[in-house]
Amino acid sequence: MKLNIAVLAGDGIGPEISKVGVEVMAAVCRKFGHDVEFVPALVGAAAIDATGNPFPEETFRICSEADAVLFSAVGDLRFDNNPDAKVRPEQGLLAMRKQLGLYANIRPVETFDCLIHKSPLRTEIVEGADFVCIRELTGGMYFGEKFEGADHAFDTCAYTRTEVERILRVAYAYACRRRRHLTVVDKANVLASSRLWRKVAKEMAVEYPDVETDFMYVDNAAMRMIQEPTFFDVMVTENTFGDILTDEGSVITGSMGLLPSASTGDSTPVFEPIHGSWPQAAGKNIANPLAQILSVAMLFDHFNLTDEAKAVRNAVNASLDNNVRTPDIQVDGGEPYGTREVGAWIADYILRH
Repeated sequence: MKLNIAVLAGDGIGPEISKVGVEVMAAVCRKFGHDVEFVPALVGAAAIDATGNPFPEETFRICSEADAVLFSAVGDLRFDNNPDAKVRPEQGLLAMRKQLGLYANIRPVETFDCLIHKSPLRTEIVEGADFVCIRELTGGMYFGEKFEGADHAFDTCAYTRTEVERILRVAYAYACRRRRHLTVVDKANVLASSRLWRKVAKEMAVEYPDVETDFMYVDNAAMRMIQEPTFFDVMVTENTFGDILTDEGSVITGSMGLLPSASTGDSTPVFEPIHGSWPQAAGKNIANPLAQILSVAMLFDHFNLTDEAKAVRNAVNASLDNNVRTPDIQVDGGEPYGTREVGAWIADYILRH
């Protein structure tokens, strides 16, 4: 198979973990006989520095012509500490999602038995947690009408029936492939936009009689994720709620450096770790690359290359079992491996097994 992959390394630790993701993907393609071409492109602060635009037209062209995008992270302290900045790295990520029509963000939350002790939750609570968060990605407050004045500001949370229906269909598709339980998260007791979500979801639920559909206010969902994460199978929600809940869910596993994600929709899909750019760690060779590597597995899954995806996940599990881990998840007394070393070990394991 011929694969054309746009590589957007971005900022902070992005270039380091991006190199590892490319190395692992190249190893898989070599093992299984695929022809892969990696095309780099600028995004985020790196793109601002070079062009003044966090998502340049050339980057959009490269992404549009690719089969998939392997993205890493955006964000820079120069912009975080400047509230008056007119352009920010994160705008590049939002622009990419909007211009590529990426309306569905899929974030699996799954615990690793050997890392349960790293979770802030007790073992009996977190053990067996395995659910998927489906976040609507191009609507809501992040993209609604905005105003920012000296003494007054607003962000508009707006949704259409079409936007709600299409993300719910993605969520039901995942529920049908899993344990047939869908939880729709909203704030319908307060927000008009949430009442539209609930109305549409109730209408669509009758189309999926084999799926148990329930509804939960977002504050209750946030609490339930901590009290009983094993309750959830597939969760679907709007953009802002999803952003918060998925970060909360990531902590259940013990490290944000473990969880991948996929963003899909009308055009080229994007695969990325859920963590940020962690600029304080840039260049120190300490960032955990597993979320980036597991994003490669999700990329292979997208193209129905299930054996290739399995090879990646098997190698990741082997690295954990052999304590080939970055400092954030290393066992007490274990040798701390760097970002590059973990990636090299996993790529070598794939080629040898």
